Amino acid sequence: MRNEKLIKEQKRTQIRVRLRKVMKCLCSGEQLKADEMIPSSESLATKDYSTSVYSFQAGEAERKPDTGNIEEAESSLRESGSLNYEEARALLGRYEYQNGNIEAALHVFEGIDIAAVTPKMKITLARQGEHPRKQSQNYASLPMSIHAVSLLLEAIFLKAKSLEALGRYKEAALSCSVILDIVESSLPAGLPENFAADCKLQETLSKAVELLPKLWKLADSPSETILSYRRSLLHPWNLDAQTVVRIQKEFAVFLLYSGGEANPPNLRSQMESSFVPRNNIEEAILLLMILLRKVSLKRIEWDPSILDHLTYALSISGGLRALAYQVEELIPRTIERKDRYEKLALCYYGVGDDLAALNLLRKLLSRAADPTCVPALLLASKICGENSSYAEDGINFAQRAIESLQGRCDQLTGVANFLLGISLSTSSRVAVTDSQRVQRQTEALHSLEIAGRITRMNDPMIIYHLSLENAEQRKLDAALSYAKCLLKLEKGSNLTGWLLLARILSAQKRFVDAERIIKAALDQTGKWDQGELLRTKAKLQIAQGQVKNAMETYSQLLAVLQVQLKSFGSAQKLKDDWEHNRSLELETWHDLASIYIRLFRWRDAEICLSKSEGIKRHSAMRCHTAGLLHEAKGMHKEALKAFTHALSIDPNQVPSLVSVAVVLKRMGTRSIATVRSFLTEAIRLDRMNASAWYNLGLVFKDEGPGSATEAAECFEAAAFLEETAPVEPFR
Repeated sequence: MRNEKLIKEQKRTQIRVRLRKVMKCLCSGEQLKADEMIPSSESLATKDYSTSVYSFQAGEAERKPDTGNIEEAESSLRESGSLNYEEARALLGRYEYQNGNIEAALHVFEGIDIAAVTPKMKITLARQGEHPRKQSQNYASLPMSIHAVSLLLEAIFLKAKSLEALGRYKEAALSCSVILDIVESSLPAGLPENFAADCKLQETLSKAVELLPKLWKLADSPSETILSYRRSLLHPWNLDAQTVVRIQKEFAVFLLYSGGEANPPNLRSQMESSFVPRNNIEEAILLLMILLRKVSLKRIEWDPSILDHLTYALSISGGLRALAYQVEELIPRTIERKDRYEKLALCYYGVGDDLAALNLLRKLLSRAADPTCVPALLLASKICGENSSYAEDGINFAQRAIESLQGRCDQLTGVANFLLGISLSTSSRVAVTDSQRVQRQTEALHSLEIAGRITRMNDPMIIYHLSLENAEQRKLDAALSYAKCLLKLEKGSNLTGWLLLARILSAQKRFVDAERIIKAALDQTGKWDQGELLRTKAKLQIAQGQVKNAMETYSQLLAVLQVQLKSFGSAQKLKDDWEHNRSLELETWHDLASIYIRLFRWRDAEICLSKSEGIKRHSAMRCHTAGLLHEAKGMHKEALKAFTHALSIDPNQVPSLVSVAVVLKRMGTRSIATVRSFLTEAIRLDRMNASAWYNLGLVFKDEGPGSATEAAECFEAAAFLEETAPVEPFR
C-alpha cells in the first residue's frame, strides 16, 4: 500500500517537472506552477501552434517537438502573459504524445475537464460561424479564442489516438465522437468555407470524422460503425474531396463484406423522387456508383478496386445489366479494351443476351485484340454450345482454347475438353446426315471422357453430361453408372442428379426403382423444390397404370406451386424462379388434360385447358392438347386447325408436326408426300421420337412393296426407341 502511494507520488512529480519544462520553454525562463495558471478567455492560444504530427504508432522512435511552434507560442505568451490550465495540459499532452510517451500523454489529456470547457467551445464556434458583421460585434465577448478551441479539439483527438494505440477502442471512439458532437451542435448548418482558416481546426475535424468509423470497427460495433459513416457523409463537415472519397469507399466495402445487415438510412431531407437504399447492398452500390461518376467527371483519379467492388455488389444482387451500363459509361482508356469487352460479355451473358455477349467476345478474340485469351475462348465456346445455330463455332473456340493452353493448366484443359464435348453434342443433334451425327456423338463422348480423366472424375458437371450423353445415345448401362457416381459425389444435394437417375431407370423400364429414387429425393428436399420431382413421380405412376395415384400427385404438385407463386409475387430477384414455376404449372394442367382425354372425361379436360389458357393464352402445347381433345372426339377438322395453330406459335414443336401428319393421313385430303414431309421434319428436329418413326413407317407401308425396306427400318427404329424411352426427356 505504501509502495503504491509512493509510485503515484513519483508520477505526479514527473508530470509537474515536465509541465515546468514546457512552461520554461514557452515563457523563456518565467516559470508558472499548475495551480498558479490563470484561466483566461484570451490566453496563449491566440496563435495556431498545433503540429501536423497525428499519425503516431506505438513503438515508433522518439520524435522531437516542433520548435517553430514553441517559438510562436513563446511570443504569443509574451503578448498575453497568461496560460490557462486546460491549454497547458493540452500542450503538455501533445508534447508527450510526440515523444512517444502514450500513457503519459493520456494521463495528461484525462486531466482536462472537457465537460467544463465544452459550453465555452460551443459558444465560440457558434459565434465564429455567424455573419461577419455580427461576428465583429460579438468578438470581444467570446469566452475563448478560436485558437484555444482548436488546441482543445486537437487534445481530444490525440486522446482518442492514444486510447487507440493502447487498444481501448470503444473509449477512443467515444472520445473522438465528442469532437463531432461539439462542432455539430455549434454549427448545425455545417462549417462555412474558410472557417478558422488561420488555425488547424478544420484539419483536426477532418481527421476525427475519418477516424471515428475506424474506431467503431475496431471496437467490433457494426451498427455504430454504419451510423458514424453515415454521419460523416451526410453532415456538411467541409471535408476535402479526397477525404470524402476515402470515407465513401471504406463505407461501401464495410457494407459489402461486414456480414451484418443495418437498418436503411433515415434521410430527412430527401426529395420525393430520390432513391433511398433499402439494405446494405443497395447502399454500397449507391456509394460505388457515385465514386464511378466522379471518375467519369474527372474529379478523382481512377481506382480499379471501385469497379471490382461494384461488380461484386451488382452480381450478387442481380444487377448485371446495370453493371454493363456502368462499364460502358467509363471514359475511354479508363480500363483496357480487353477487360472492358470481357466484363461486358460476362454481364450480357448473365442477363441472357447471348448474342451481344458473343459479338463482344468475337471482337476480343480477333487478331487485332487477343486471339489466345483462354477465358474468352471458354466463355465463347460455352455460349455457342448452348445454341445449335453456333455449335460449329463452339467447337472451334474450344479447340483454340486447348491449343492455347498446351497442358499449362490441367483444370482449364479439362474445362476446355468439357465444353468441346458440349458443342459436339449440340452439333450432333442438328447434323444433316446419319454419318455426321454418329461421328459427332462419338467425338462428344470422347471429349467428355478426356475431361473426366483430367479432372479425375471430381467435377459433377462433367459427370452429369457424361451420363446425359450416354443416355441420349441409349447407352443406358454406362449412363446409369455415371448417374450413380454423380449422386454419390454430390451426396444427393442436386435435384438434377436425382431426376436424371430416375429417368434412366424409367428408360430401362425399372419404374418401381425409379419411383423409389424419386421418393428418396422427396425425403431430402424441401417442399418448395419438389415440383419437378412430383411431376416425374406422376409420370412414373401413369407408366405403371396408376392413373388415380398420378392425379393425386398432380393435385399435390399444383398445391405446392400455388403456395410458391403467391409467396414469390412479382419480386425482381425471384423472377426466374417465378417464371419456372409458372411454366411448370402450365405443363401440369396439360398433363392432367391428357389424362382426362384418355379417360374420355371431356369436360374435365376442357377445364384443365381453360386453366392453362389463363396462365398463357398463346401456348403451342395448349393448342396441341386441345387438338388431341378434338381428335379423340372425332372432330378431325377442328383437331387439324388446333395443331396448325400450335405450329404457327412454334414451328419446331415436334408433337404437333406428328399429329398434323396423322390427321392428314386419316382425312386423306393431302398427298402422301405432304404427310411424309411433316414426319421427316419431326425426325430432323427430334431423332428420338418413336411416334414420328412409327408413323413414317406406316406411310412407307402404304406406298407398297417398293418401300417395304424403309418401312421395316422405321418400325425397327420406333420399336427400339419405344423400348428405351424415358417417362420424360433426358435433357
